[in-house]
Amino acid sequence: MPILRFLTLTATALVAVLANAHHSALIFDRESVVAFEGTVTHYGWANPHVYIHVETTDGTGETVEWELETDATPILTRSGWSGDSLVPGDRVLVRANPDKNPDRAHALLVSITKQDGEVLAARSYFLRKDSDPRNAAGASSLAGVWELNFADYTGFYEVWDGLQLTDSGIASRESYDVLRDSPEAQCIAIPSPGVIVAPYLNEIVLEDDRVLIRNERWNLERVVYTDGRDHPETVEPTNQGHSIGWWEGDTLIVDTVAFEPHRSPILGRGVQSGPNKHVVERYTLSDDGTQIAIDFVLEDPDYMAEPFESRVLWHYAPHFEMLGFGCDLENSGRYTQQ
Repeated sequence: MPILRFLTLTATALVAVLANAHHSALIFDRESVVAFEGTVTHYGWANPHVYIHVETTDGTGETVEWELETDATPILTRSGWSGDSLVPGDRVLVRANPDKNPDRAHALLVSITKQDGEVLAARSYFLRKDSDPRNAAGASSLAGVWELNFADYTGFYEVWDGLQLTDSGIASRESYDVLRDSPEAQCIAIPSPGVIVAPYLNEIVLEDDRVLIRNERWNLERVVYTDGRDHPETVEPTNQGHSIGWWEGDTLIVDTVAFEPHRSPILGRGVQSGPNKHVVERYTLSDDGTQIAIDFVLEDPDYMAEPFESRVLWHYAPHFEMLGFGCDLENSGRYTQQ
């Protein structure tokens, strides 16, 4: 393997997509890539992000240890990784998006190539390949395992930046510091509608009096009551709020209120949510059963000047297993270190 040290490259479209995978992506320069050869000194197979330390030599001959962040273990597992993929002492070639702070040897991993030629990258798969016979069948109902197309996730991230905010919303966004204020650094899950565009597997379970909507990140489970009840006059706010649902033909309507305040680093660039936040989602199965279209409306008049409407598509993934994970608080907070 040729020795490459600190070469700054122009990022490709693939690099930009992979870089968006990270909840602290704002601190990385996604328009450039550093590439270098080095030796693995640490491989931390933990959630919500796997960390890899690689020691190399910089242009002045000084030894530098880079801290590389990558995705969560279920995503890496589906991309061909395991807890044994790397061991200290492995010689590797690294490509990564560097931290915007040039004083930090810290980067978001794009790919890592081992001496035997194996290339490891996050999200190096997508379920709906036409050549895969497992994708021929569709679902007969909303029930099952579903995945978001990662390109849709990144597109939604960009659209959110264009939301019209109130003065309070603008102030909230401008005061947000991803290194200090991120709820995810405290293992606090993303509420709706962010959770439906979180790039992890989802599962829907249909029961007689409720619908369960699960996301494998934080082993999250939303309960949607479909027994005809209304929202209580008083209800204790929670992370995912209080959800009721009903059917309009084959479309499931989910109405959610009573959210706890939350400054999501993925949606709204840290804009706070208010006590009047209200989300309505419409889940509709495609005719061939391969997709669920989720049309949603988000209202949050304390921080948003107008409602936000959008559509998310989930793809049927019956051959994928919901792996889930427990969030390690120490691991989750590591990226907040200056």
